[in-house]
Amino acid sequence: MGKTGRDWTQIYAIYGMDDWQTPIFLLIHAIIFSISSILFLIYFELVCYSFQFILPAFFSPGFARFVAGFTGSVTALSGVCLFYAAGNIFYSSVALRWEMAQRMVAAVHDWSTVKTALDVGCGRGILLNTVAMQLKKEGSSGRVVGLDRKNTTLSTLNTAGIEGVQEYVTCREGDARRLPFPDNYFDVVVSAGFVHTVGKEFGPKTAAAAAERMRVIGEIVRVMKSGGVGVVWDLVHVPEYVHRLQELKMEDIRVSESVTAFMVSSHVISFRKPCQHVVGPSEVRLDWRFTNVC
Repeated sequence: MGKTGRDWTQIYAIYGMDDWQTPIFLLIHAIIFSISSILFLIYFELVCYSFQFILPAFFSPGFARFVAGFTGSVTALSGVCLFYAAGNIFYSSVALRWEMAQRMVAAVHDWSTVKTALDVGCGRGILLNTVAMQLKKEGSSGRVVGLDRKNTTLSTLNTAGIEGVQEYVTCREGDARRLPFPDNYFDVVVSAGFVHTVGKEFGPKTAAAAAERMRVIGEIVRVMKSGGVGVVWDLVHVPEYVHRLQELKMEDIRVSESVTAFMVSSHVISFRKPCQHVVGPSEVRLDWRFTNVC
């Protein structure tokens, strides 16, 4: 599956991060809360005295110690949680994406017959390049197209060049709700951590946003060839996708166990477009190939 087991610093050096502000913001606050909890511990008696001095009628000595201890404990726990959140977001942004890309590629059994593949929401190209490396490994003449709504073509092609797969990769700017490709065009369609971002302008929990996400799933199915394979890794809304795929009569729908990404639940869904139209809901299976993901 391409270059597996790579050093995470190398992956970050190649792909970078789209959002440094969030983990840095969380890290700064984690440090502030941690320092505050240490100060609570060091100056515990002074804090207790301050409570008694400010509200002597309200704080008895015992109650003042309880409030000071409780406040210090909550502050320390908040610091730990913020450290974890910052670490999880930092890890999810690149390293986990790389790991999940390897697993998504593994969900396609035979890459040697793949001539056309599409990565919807390719971003900086982690999954895109992973697919390209697999095509190169198989000696395939296939190509993979990366589509993104932002003009990231130059930076994405640059990472493909660093990975040595530029001849397998092309990029296009476009809207995932109206994919600029004909029906039944791609052998494989993949998407990682993207679909849940569609429709956010309507609010993530609104019916309008859900409808926009379903349009993306419908477009993915539309551009897949009969017998083609789709693999989607996404956050939170996976049950909606499964329901939509069932409505579209997809076959062999498989859902991974939960993987914590960006502090929420995520899953990988793989499915196949039937060669002929089928009647009745598709079966949903738990795919053990995706288990034991940290």
